[in-house]
Amino acid sequence: MNTPTNMQTGSLEYIRRLAQGELSIKARIGYVSLLLVAAAMTAVVLSLWLTEPVLPARTQAAFGVMSLIGGAWVSFALWALTARRPLFARDAVIAGTLAVVFTSVFVAGALGAVIVSGAAAAFGALGTGVVMLGIAVWNLVSASRRHAALAARRRELESALRTG
Repeated sequence: MNTPTNMQTGSLEYIRRLAQGELSIKARIGYVSLLLVAAAMTAVVLSLWLTEPVLPARTQAAFGVMSLIGGAWVSFALWALTARRPLFARDAVIAGTLAVVFTSVFVAGALGAVIVSGAAAAFGALGTGVVMLGIAVWNLVSASRRHAALAARRRELESALRTG
């Protein structure tokens, strides 16, 4: 029989199941794709770096930085895929932070290329980097707001569950 108490208990159980859920299939596919692309990119960069022993120092530094960036994205994707608790948009905040940091590194490198060479391609790379940095910052701010809203909602629901 669906009395108000039974319906409320059923709703509370439903909320608990939702809160304990894992990644959606869409998010899981996205993280698997990120993992595969980042691993492939990192493998290519590492293989180029390791098979060309006489590269200029700047090129070796660039390959090293790209390898670290790829490794960070692989680690992030693995973490997101293996997390066994609700992420509450924390994954988006971490991804946004990584994007801002790595895009800032790109902008710094492009700025260095502009200063050293003054080539048109360096200016194009700098302009592209600034646009990408703006997008990364916007995504980080949006993700932070979403995380804060979900955390507040979670506290509300937990409070409601405690008071019964």
